[in-house]
Amino acid sequence: QVQLVESGGGLVQAGGSLRLSCAASGRTLSNYYMGWFRQAPENEREFVATINWSGASKSYTDSVQGRFTISRDNAKNTVYLQMNSLKPEDTAVYYCAASAIGGRRPGTYHYWGQGTQVTVSS
Repeated sequence: QVQLVESGGGLVQAGGSLRLSCAASGRTLSNYYMGWFRQAPENEREFVATINWSGASKSYTDSVQGRFTISRDNAKNTVYLQMNSLKPEDTAVYYCAASAIGGRRPGTYHYWGQGTQVTVSS
């Protein structure tokens, strides 16, 4: 069992930056692909970014490419999402998740955090 806890969300003006963290306990994250997803009110949960176990392979949804960076520190059992040049449309609850197989579909992720709210004002 893996427990995931996100932190770092908050209110920021458009153009600003936030760094989300996802700390794991229960098992080492080094065996898992890690992903970030987000869900805005009345929207489905959508893929944001994913990273493989070593950190060598990363993938992003088009809308955040070049603005967001996913990274991981397996020694600290933590995954990060650096978000720059934030836009109002980035406003959502952000979730981290762990998967044995990775990918962009939420259904392939077995463990989820409780989410952290990111609000970007215009």
